[in-house]
Amino acid sequence: MRRSASIQTLLIYGLSGPIIALNVWLLSLLFRYFQHPITILSIAAILAFLLNYPVKFFERARITRTQSVILVLLITLTVVSVLGVTLVPMVIDQSIQLLNKIPDWLAASQANLEHWENLAKQRRLPIDLRILSNQINASIQNLLQQIASGAVGVAGILLSGLLNMVLVVVLAFYMLVYGDRVWLGLVNLLPTPIRGPLTKSLQLNFQNFFLSQLLLGLFMVVTLTPIFLFLGVPFALLFAIVIGISELIPFIGATLGIGLVVSLVFLQNWWLALPVAAAAIIMQQIKDNLLAPKLLGDFIGLNPIWIFVSILMGFEIAGLLGTLVAVPIAGTIKGTFDAMKNINHREFSQNFHIYEPRGNQGWDQETGE
Repeated sequence: MRRSASIQTLLIYGLSGPIIALNVWLLSLLFRYFQHPITILSIAAILAFLLNYPVKFFERARITRTQSVILVLLITLTVVSVLGVTLVPMVIDQSIQLLNKIPDWLAASQANLEHWENLAKQRRLPIDLRILSNQINASIQNLLQQIASGAVGVAGILLSGLLNMVLVVVLAFYMLVYGDRVWLGLVNLLPTPIRGPLTKSLQLNFQNFFLSQLLLGLFMVVTLTPIFLFLGVPFALLFAIVIGISELIPFIGATLGIGLVVSLVFLQNWWLALPVAAAAIIMQQIKDNLLAPKLLGDFIGLNPIWIFVSILMGFEIAGLLGTLVAVPIAGTIKGTFDAMKNINHREFSQNFHIYEPRGNQGWDQETGE
């Protein structure tokens, strides 16, 4: 019996790996085939999760659900319109100026590398920085060529983005109004022990996670913009927004954003890159050690290694969208399994009485055992 049980266990663990790999491969194929509708539905669902907070706030003021949703969407569209008139043109203008400045920065960085190489030769140090300079020059020139080749279809991209945004808003509206009915219909297809834990874990991870990430990203933008302006950093607003948007990618996003910004500043002025890196790292530490624990707490409860693995798998399956939703999906799965284990443990404790010895009095005297 023991041998058959061990063989069964080995078969379960041995087959689980290939089955998981096959499911991941099938998910990646499914996403690539239905990439556009899945992306639209996912962004609309995330927007609906975030807007559900103010909708509930207005519902407490004895406003109907539909009226609350309409009011929240009108406020959201007003805010987006104001940002589109004021902030977006500034960001686009700075982005165009940055692309035009990159060749000049490349020339300046190449001159700096040649200066350091001459100093190294004077001190007879075996350092050859020409290879690094040529690699930087070739990579950024290649990037500029790709941007220039794609600039022809900018109008079409903007029009498509506008249509997608309208579609996202319409879907988010219907999800806020009828989402509960659709969700109940889907959840009722699952076994009874999974329904409650899955619903609670999904709401906890997705709704709280994305709201917290947005607030943390906004904190980085609001704090770094005046600091960059004070330091005289070119394109201060654009660089602060890049770091704030990268905050949406958990665990590694802020580091990638800071690294990109510091690298671009280093091309122009490597002395300026040092205080930029110091200011961004200090704000990141404040965010991670003071704000993030209060906003995020431990509601995900994932080991950092599993967070990293889930991000890599999400990127492999669905690209940027996969990196954004990988951690809350992994947290939802873990939270569901933890809740189910707790429920099973409670049921086991209620059905089976575990008797413990009470000192020298022996077993439970009420049962006589």
